Amino acid sequence: MPLTNSQYDAIMRSYEEKQRASRYRLEENTQAVYDKIPSYEELDRQSAAISIEQGRRLLGGDKSALGELKEKLKSLSEKKAFLLRENNFPPDFLTASYECEKCQDTGYVNNQKCSCFRVAEIELIYEQSHIKTMLQTENFDFLSYDYYAGDDLEKFTKAVQICQKFVESFHLDYRNLFFYGTVGTGKSFLSCCVAKALMDRGNLVIYFSASQLFDTLSKSTFEKDSNEALSNISEDIYSCDLLIIDDLGTELTNAFVSSRLFACLNNRHMRKKATIITTNLSLEELRDRYSDRIFSRITSNYTVCKLTGLDIRMKKKTNLAATDRNRNQ
Repeated sequence: MPLTNSQYDAIMRSYEEKQRASRYRLEENTQAVYDKIPSYEELDRQSAAISIEQGRRLLGGDKSALGELKEKLKSLSEKKAFLLRENNFPPDFLTASYECEKCQDTGYVNNQKCSCFRVAEIELIYEQSHIKTMLQTENFDFLSYDYYAGDDLEKFTKAVQICQKFVESFHLDYRNLFFYGTVGTGKSFLSCCVAKALMDRGNLVIYFSASQLFDTLSKSTFEKDSNEALSNISEDIYSCDLLIIDDLGTELTNAFVSSRLFACLNNRHMRKKATIITTNLSLEELRDRYSDRIFSRITSNYTVCKLTGLDIRMKKKTNLAATDRNRNQ
């Protein structure tokens, strides 16, 4: 994904800060060990001195120096490990810790961008702060069945199970989800639950409302002076691990929108990249508003979940208002 120089520098500065924090923690831990175990510091000095001496011997052509160095360092390492155990320090107390163990907070693994870098890149370019706020409360930890009953509860429970299986088998099976039904029945909530679970596992998730998606695709198609990141946005939409299109049908639908929607869904299907779509449209309205091939693509390649019931958001407002009235009485 292309970045401007300033965007790239901003991400790399964050990695530099993480590395400084890691070094600082390690220096503090090392000093704590030295203060409590003076002999440990002496062993560290011996390790450094031995490495220098054996290095000189290697440069002088002594082929046995490398084997001797390994043996001596191994012996010193065992003594240091014993001292840590004897003084009740954790075995990894003097091991550097990182937010991302894969790249050790460098952003790269084998000269390739780490998944954590890609997450930072996605968030920066697509300004994901809105979904970050949503995910604080819209995730599986906040899942509740209290607002459903009867057939509505049965449908919601089944949808939850489908979402959980979707997450667990994400890298094993190619699947797509399509949530439809009346307003406020949990469609967007469930898509956010899946997004949070997959993002926590390092997957790249792009979330768009339908209007945002088509506005972005329109700009990348027609605005010739758009920046490089925007000009290449289509590739990112097609290639991310999971694309969420929320509230399909709220956008102004026209021939361009229909053609771009099919291109997006078809391209991701060909790449076996997962997509979640939510909509308040019925299946009949979906077929009437978009082309038959879009309708066919969704109904044949997506797990379709219908959610029904009263508007949960309105229920929550009503309950909150009732609570406030009771407090004031």
